[in-house]
Amino acid sequence: MHEVFENTVRFEETDAQGIVFYGNYVTFQDETVTAYLSAVGYPYEELEAADWDVHVVHVDLDYRKPAEFADTLQNAIRVDAITESSIEFDYECRRDGEVLAEGSVVHVAVDESGAPTRVPEAFRDAVVAFQDDPPDPV
Repeated sequence: MHEVFENTVRFEETDAQGIVFYGNYVTFQDETVTAYLSAVGYPYEELEAADWDVHVVHVDLDYRKPAEFADTLQNAIRVDAITESSIEFDYECRRDGEVLAEGSVVHVAVDESGAPTRVPEAFRDAVVAFQDDPPDPV
């Protein structure tokens, strides 16, 4: 996995117990996907210019340990699989190397009308070139 997004927990991201509210990890996960796409040369704004985009269709997260206000978090991600029209990302949120949350998110590639479309070959190639461990063939 590549650590592509680092954040410091803001007070507003914590709950009454003083830990990060669980729903905020989905935001951290989304920010990490955004950073990954930019790292492989496909920032969101360029996806639309290339006549395709991605929509989230599934999120899965398991929580291992809490994060607290002012913690610095390292968010890591890799593309686990690319199918005809979907991209599955594996995700980890860490603090000092310790996994706090982990899971996956699945995006479907869509065309300008919102209909599923094939994940472009150039994107597939960029992912393989970027990752030490390429996605599983599907």
